Amino acid sequence: MRIGILQCGQSPAQLKDELGDYPDMFMRLLAGRGLDFHIWHVEAMEFPDAVDQAEGWLLTGSRHGAYEDHDFIPPLEDFIRRAYGAGVPLVGICFGHQVIAQALGGKVVKHPDGWAVGMQDYDFDGQPVRLNAWHQDQVATPPEDAQVVGRNGFCEHAALVYGDRAFTVQAHPEFEDAFIQGLMDTRGKGVVPEDLLQRASGRMGGGTDAGLMADRIEAFFRQPRNRATGAA
Repeated sequence: MRIGILQCGQSPAQLKDELGDYPDMFMRLLAGRGLDFHIWHVEAMEFPDAVDQAEGWLLTGSRHGAYEDHDFIPPLEDFIRRAYGAGVPLVGICFGHQVIAQALGGKVVKHPDGWAVGMQDYDFDGQPVRLNAWHQDQVATPPEDAQVVGRNGFCEHAALVYGDRAFTVQAHPEFEDAFIQGLMDTRGKGVVPEDLLQRASGRMGGGTDAGLMADRIEAFFRQPRNRATGAA
């Protein structure tokens, strides 16, 4: 199954050599599942020619806000709407979660209560799930088509399902503890409150449910669906 990765941001330059860029992390997360990946760096204005160039699309995180004025966001939103309309499945993580919601009529905001950093506990329809997170922005109002399937006390719309067309998650199953620590050292200092960084460091090492989330992402991509015809 061919999965197109739409790269919406980049790993800090100080971390790339050792820990990789965002597409590398997703390819590690989803390795050994018979998925064939192709990358389009949409942040750099590299877009697929058509929504059917892949059998599913995965949108990565980004340091940008979905509501900010960046050249790549309007064409990305247009691509999302076309893929959604054609029934080509979309998976979005963090920024991907947010920009899919925004493109389909939802609202994304900078959360007034600040940041979620490091290990977080979520309720996925009654199943406890632990994942690393790194965000201040959140989906405040989901689109009408979206169903909330994951939440916690800080992030009410932590995972959304749009029928068989999109599955999006605010947390980062692809982020291992070493990368979270790297983000704290490179992007967190002076931006994220120091006490929050210390708490996040203290929760490291307990393991996450990244494998469980990888299972859910694969199952979503592979579930039977009736595709619309004439995708462009």
